Amino acid sequence: MNAIKTTSLTKYYGKSRGIIDMNLTVKQGDFFGFIGPNGAGKSTTIRTLLGLISPSDGKAQILGMDILQQRETILSHIGYMPSEASFYPSMRVKDVIALSARLRKKDCAAEAKALCERLDLDTDKKIRELSLGNRKKVSIVCALQHKPELYILDEPTSGLDPLMQRAFFMILKERNAQGSTIFLSSHILSEVQRHCKHAAIVREGRLLIEDSTGNLGHTDAKRVRLRGVTVPPALPHIKNVRADSDSVSFLYGGDLQALLYKLSELPLTDVSISEPDLEEIFLHYYTEEVI
Repeated sequence: MNAIKTTSLTKYYGKSRGIIDMNLTVKQGDFFGFIGPNGAGKSTTIRTLLGLISPSDGKAQILGMDILQQRETILSHIGYMPSEASFYPSMRVKDVIALSARLRKKDCAAEAKALCERLDLDTDKKIRELSLGNRKKVSIVCALQHKPELYILDEPTSGLDPLMQRAFFMILKERNAQGSTIFLSSHILSEVQRHCKHAAIVREGRLLIEDSTGNLGHTDAKRVRLRGVTVPPALPHIKNVRADSDSVSFLYGGDLQALLYKLSELPLTDVSISEPDLEEIFLHYYTEEVI
Protein backbone atom coordinates (compact mmCIF):
# COMPACT_ATOMS: atom_id res chain seq x y z
CA MET A 1 0.00 0.00 0.00
CA ASN A 2 1.10 3.56 -0.67
CA ALA A 3 1.62 5.91 2.24
CA ILE A 4 0.87 8.91 -0.01
CA LYS A 5 -0.67 8.94 -3.47
CA THR A 6 -1.74 12.08 -5.33
CA THR A 7 -3.39 12.29 -8.74
CA SER A 8 -3.27 15.64 -10.56
CA LEU A 9 -3.47 17.39 -7.19
CA THR A 10 -3.82 21.13 -7.79
CA LYS A 11 -4.19 24.16 -5.54
CA TYR A 12 -4.67 27.76 -6.61
CA TYR A 13 -4.96 30.76 -4.30
CA GLY A 14 -7.31 32.82 -6.44
CA LYS A 15 -5.28 33.27 -9.62
CA SER A 16 -1.98 32.57 -7.87
CA ARG A 17 -0.26 29.23 -8.30
CA GLY A 18 0.08 26.87 -5.38
CA ILE A 19 0.66 23.41 -6.89
CA ILE A 20 -0.27 22.12 -10.34
CA ASP A 21 -1.03 18.53 -11.41
CA MET A 22 1.00 16.97 -8.59
CA ASN A 23 1.35 13.21 -9.19
CA LEU A 24 3.30 11.87 -6.26
CA THR A 25 3.69 8.33 -4.91
CA VAL A 26 5.35 7.45 -1.59
CA LYS A 27 5.51 3.77 -0.70
CA GLN A 28 4.76 2.65 2.82
CA GLY A 29 7.96 2.19 4.82
CA ASP A 30 9.96 4.63 2.69
CA PHE A 31 12.18 7.46 3.90
CA PHE A 32 11.16 10.01 1.31
CA GLY A 33 12.54 13.47 0.60
CA PHE A 34 10.46 16.28 -0.89
CA ILE A 35 12.96 18.77 -2.30
CA GLY A 36 12.59 22.28 -3.59
CA PRO A 37 13.59 25.89 -2.94
CA ASN A 38 11.44 28.09 -0.74
CA GLY A 39 8.20 28.93 -2.55
CA ALA A 40 8.30 25.80 -4.71
CA GLY A 41 5.02 24.43 -3.34
CA LYS A 42 6.23 21.99 -0.70
CA SER A 43 4.22 23.41 2.20
CA THR A 44 1.13 23.86 0.00
CA THR A 45 1.32 20.18 -0.93
CA ILE A 46 1.61 19.15 2.71
CA ARG A 47 -1.21 21.40 3.92
CA THR A 48 -3.46 20.10 1.16
CA LEU A 49 -2.66 16.49 2.06
CA LEU A 50 -3.51 17.18 5.71
CA GLY A 51 -6.81 18.89 4.88
CA LEU A 52 -5.64 22.23 6.26
CA ILE A 53 -6.52 23.74 2.88
CA SER A 54 -8.82 22.33 0.20
CA PRO A 55 -7.52 21.28 -3.23
CA SER A 56 -8.72 23.14 -6.30
CA ASP A 57 -8.62 19.95 -8.36
CA GLY A 58 -7.32 16.40 -8.33
CA LYS A 59 -7.37 13.88 -5.51
CA ALA A 60 -5.09 12.27 -2.96
CA GLN A 61 -4.96 9.36 -0.56
CA ILE A 62 -2.96 8.85 2.61
CA LEU A 63 -2.56 5.27 3.86
CA GLY A 64 -5.25 4.29 1.38
CA MET A 65 -7.77 6.84 2.71
CA ASP A 66 -9.21 9.81 0.82
CA ILE A 67 -7.94 13.12 2.20
CA LEU A 68 -11.35 14.78 1.95
CA GLN A 69 -13.66 11.99 3.08
CA GLN A 70 -11.52 10.44 5.83
CA ARG A 71 -9.57 13.41 7.14
CA GLU A 72 -10.01 12.77 10.88
CA THR A 73 -9.03 9.11 10.60
CA ILE A 74 -5.99 10.04 8.54
CA LEU A 75 -4.82 12.59 11.12
CA SER A 76 -4.91 9.94 13.85
CA HIS A 77 -2.23 8.00 11.96
CA ILE A 78 0.07 10.96 11.24
CA GLY A 79 2.75 12.88 13.07
CA TYR A 80 2.92 16.34 11.50
CA MET A 81 5.63 18.89 12.12
CA PRO A 82 5.08 22.29 10.44
CA SER A 83 7.98 24.45 9.34
CA GLU A 84 6.97 27.03 11.93
CA ALA A 85 5.01 25.87 14.98
CA SER A 86 3.29 28.21 17.45
CA PHE A 87 2.55 27.30 21.06
CA TYR A 88 0.91 29.12 23.96
CA PRO A 89 3.83 31.25 25.21
CA SER A 90 2.87 31.11 28.89
CA MET A 91 2.63 27.31 29.00
CA ARG A 92 5.47 25.15 30.21
CA VAL A 93 7.04 22.74 27.74
CA LYS A 94 5.82 19.67 29.64
CA ASP A 95 2.25 20.97 29.59
CA VAL A 96 2.33 21.62 25.85
CA ILE A 97 3.61 18.09 25.22
CA ALA A 98 0.99 16.60 27.56
CA LEU A 99 -1.76 18.62 25.85
CA SER A 100 -0.65 17.32 22.46
CA ALA A 101 -0.90 13.75 23.77
CA ARG A 102 -4.34 14.34 25.31
CA LEU A 103 -5.63 15.71 22.02
CA ARG A 104 -4.70 12.37 20.49
CA LYS A 105 -6.27 10.53 23.46
CA LYS A 106 -3.05 8.61 24.09
CA ASP A 107 -0.70 8.15 27.03
CA CYS A 108 2.65 9.21 25.56
CA ALA A 109 4.39 10.12 28.81
CA ALA A 110 7.15 7.49 28.63
CA GLU A 111 7.98 8.16 24.99
CA ALA A 112 7.84 11.93 25.48
CA LYS A 113 10.28 11.66 28.41
CA ALA A 114 12.70 9.59 26.31
CA LEU A 115 12.53 12.03 23.40
CA CYS A 116 13.10 15.04 25.65
CA GLU A 117 16.16 13.39 27.15
CA ARG A 118 17.62 12.56 23.74
CA LEU A 119 17.00 16.08 22.47
CA ASP A 120 18.23 17.73 25.69
CA LEU A 121 14.96 19.63 26.14
CA ASP A 122 14.19 21.34 29.46
CA THR A 123 10.49 20.66 30.03
CA ASP A 124 10.12 23.01 33.00
CA LYS A 125 10.72 26.16 30.98
CA LYS A 126 7.92 28.26 29.53
CA ILE A 127 7.59 28.44 25.77
CA ARG A 128 8.39 32.16 25.71
CA GLU A 129 11.73 31.44 27.40
CA LEU A 130 12.87 29.09 24.65
CA SER A 131 15.21 29.75 21.75
CA LEU A 132 14.13 28.92 18.19
CA GLY A 133 16.02 25.64 18.36
CA ASN A 134 14.34 24.57 21.60
CA ARG A 135 10.90 25.49 20.27
CA LYS A 136 11.74 23.26 17.33
CA LYS A 137 12.48 20.43 19.76
CA VAL A 138 9.03 20.86 21.33
CA SER A 139 7.52 20.52 17.87
CA ILE A 140 9.54 17.36 17.26
CA VAL A 141 8.37 15.74 20.50
CA CYS A 142 4.73 16.61 19.80
CA ALA A 143 4.99 15.07 16.31
CA LEU A 144 6.85 11.90 17.36
CA GLN A 145 5.64 10.98 20.84
CA HIS A 146 2.60 8.94 19.71
CA LYS A 147 4.65 6.80 17.27
CA PRO A 148 2.45 7.23 14.17
CA GLU A 149 2.54 5.22 10.96
CA LEU A 150 3.44 8.25 8.85
CA TYR A 151 5.59 11.28 9.71
CA ILE A 152 5.09 14.42 7.61
CA LEU A 153 7.88 16.84 8.45
CA ASP A 154 8.07 20.28 6.85
CA GLU A 155 11.58 21.79 7.01
CA PRO A 156 12.15 20.12 10.41
CA THR A 157 15.82 20.93 10.97
CA SER A 158 15.81 24.71 10.58
CA GLY A 159 16.96 26.18 13.88
CA LEU A 160 18.57 22.97 15.15
CA ASP A 161 22.30 22.89 15.76
CA PRO A 162 24.33 20.10 14.09
CA LEU A 163 24.35 17.85 17.17
CA MET A 164 20.57 18.04 17.51
CA GLN A 165 20.13 17.46 13.79
CA ARG A 166 22.17 14.30 14.15
CA ALA A 167 20.10 13.11 17.13
CA PHE A 168 16.88 13.94 15.30
CA PHE A 169 17.79 11.94 12.19
CA MET A 170 18.93 9.03 14.33
CA ILE A 171 15.45 8.92 15.87
CA LEU A 172 13.82 9.10 12.43
CA LYS A 173 15.97 6.26 11.12
CA GLU A 174 15.00 4.13 14.11
CA ARG A 175 11.31 4.80 13.47
CA ASN A 176 11.75 4.04 9.78
CA ALA A 177 13.50 0.75 10.63
CA GLN A 178 10.45 -0.11 12.76
CA GLY A 179 8.19 0.30 9.71
CA SER A 180 7.06 3.91 9.83
CA THR A 181 7.08 6.06 6.70
CA ILE A 182 9.02 9.33 6.79
CA PHE A 183 8.05 12.17 4.43
CA LEU A 184 10.64 14.91 4.79
CA SER A 185 10.23 18.28 3.09
CA SER A 186 13.48 20.20 2.72
CA HIS A 187 15.32 22.73 0.57
CA ILE A 188 18.66 21.26 1.69
CA LEU A 189 19.68 18.72 -0.94
CA SER A 190 22.59 17.29 1.07
CA GLU A 191 20.22 16.54 3.96
CA VAL A 192 17.92 14.54 1.70
CA GLN A 193 20.77 12.75 -0.08
CA ARG A 194 22.26 11.70 3.24
CA HIS A 195 19.12 10.29 4.85
CA CYS A 196 16.40 9.52 2.30
CA LYS A 197 15.92 6.47 0.09
CA HIS A 198 13.76 8.18 -2.52
CA ALA A 199 12.92 11.77 -3.30
CA ALA A 200 10.91 14.08 -5.51
CA ILE A 201 11.97 17.49 -6.72
CA VAL A 202 9.37 20.24 -7.04
CA ARG A 203 9.76 23.69 -8.56
CA GLU A 204 7.18 26.40 -9.20
CA GLY A 205 4.39 24.12 -8.02
CA ARG A 206 5.15 21.26 -10.37
CA LEU A 207 6.75 17.87 -9.72
CA LEU A 208 9.89 17.68 -11.84
CA ILE A 209 11.09 14.17 -11.10
CA GLU A 210 10.71 11.35 -8.58
CA ASP A 211 13.46 8.75 -8.18
CA SER A 212 15.94 7.17 -5.79
CA THR A 213 18.22 9.70 -4.11
CA GLY A 214 21.21 7.98 -5.68
CA ASN A 215 19.90 8.66 -9.17
CA LEU A 216 18.80 12.20 -8.35
CA GLY A 217 22.13 13.14 -6.85
CA HIS A 218 24.18 11.78 -9.74
CA THR A 219 25.27 14.45 -12.19
CA ASP A 220 28.49 14.93 -14.09
CA ALA A 221 28.14 18.71 -14.05
CA LYS A 222 30.54 20.64 -11.83
CA ARG A 223 30.58 24.23 -10.63
CA VAL A 224 34.01 25.66 -11.54
CA ARG A 225 35.30 28.92 -10.05
CA LEU A 226 38.43 30.57 -11.42
CA ARG A 227 40.24 33.59 -9.97
CA GLY A 228 42.67 35.61 -12.04
CA VAL A 229 40.61 35.47 -15.24
CA THR A 230 37.21 36.85 -16.21
CA VAL A 231 36.29 34.54 -19.11
CA PRO A 232 36.00 30.73 -19.08
CA PRO A 233 38.33 28.51 -21.12
CA ALA A 234 37.39 27.79 -24.74
CA LEU A 235 35.60 24.48 -24.21
CA PRO A 236 32.20 23.02 -25.11
CA HIS A 237 29.68 22.09 -22.39
CA ILE A 238 30.15 25.34 -20.47
CA LYS A 239 26.96 27.10 -19.34
CA ASN A 240 25.63 29.47 -16.68
CA VAL A 241 28.71 31.72 -16.77
CA ARG A 242 29.02 34.32 -14.00
CA ALA A 243 31.87 36.84 -14.12
CA ASP A 244 33.03 39.76 -11.99
CA SER A 245 36.10 42.01 -11.87
CA ASP A 246 38.72 39.31 -11.22
CA SER A 247 37.00 35.91 -11.43
CA VAL A 248 34.57 33.76 -13.35
CA SER A 249 32.42 30.73 -12.50
CA PHE A 250 30.48 28.34 -14.70
CA LEU A 251 28.83 24.94 -14.91
CA TYR A 252 30.88 22.39 -16.81
CA GLY A 253 29.54 19.06 -18.07
CA GLY A 254 32.35 17.90 -20.32
CA ASP A 255 35.52 15.85 -19.94
CA LEU A 256 37.40 16.73 -16.75
CA GLN A 257 40.83 16.02 -18.21
CA ALA A 258 40.17 18.46 -21.04
CA LEU A 259 39.15 21.09 -18.50
CA LEU A 260 42.28 20.59 -16.40
CA TYR A 261 44.49 20.85 -19.50
CA LYS A 262 42.90 24.16 -20.49
CA LEU A 263 43.14 25.49 -16.94
CA SER A 264 46.88 24.79 -16.89
CA GLU A 265 47.30 27.33 -19.70
CA LEU A 266 45.57 30.16 -17.82
CA PRO A 267 47.15 32.69 -15.40
CA LEU A 268 45.04 31.54 -12.46
CA THR A 269 45.51 32.67 -8.86
CA ASP A 270 42.94 30.23 -7.48
CA VAL A 271 40.60 27.49 -8.68
CA SER A 272 37.82 25.43 -7.12
CA ILE A 273 35.75 22.60 -8.59
CA SER A 274 32.70 21.55 -6.58
CA GLU A 275 29.27 19.95 -6.79
CA PRO A 276 26.53 22.28 -8.04
CA ASP A 277 24.12 23.69 -5.50
CA LEU A 278 20.45 22.70 -5.41
CA GLU A 279 19.20 25.21 -7.95
CA GLU A 280 22.02 24.35 -10.34
CA ILE A 281 21.08 20.68 -10.18
CA PHE A 282 17.54 21.69 -11.10
CA LEU A 283 18.96 23.53 -14.10
CA HIS A 284 21.28 20.68 -15.03
CA TYR A 285 18.45 18.15 -15.08
CA TYR A 286 15.57 20.15 -16.46
CA THR A 287 16.68 23.14 -18.55
CA GLU A 288 17.84 22.37 -22.07
CA GLU A 289 20.03 25.45 -22.26
CA VAL A 290 22.25 24.13 -19.44
CA ILE A 291 24.86 21.46 -20.32
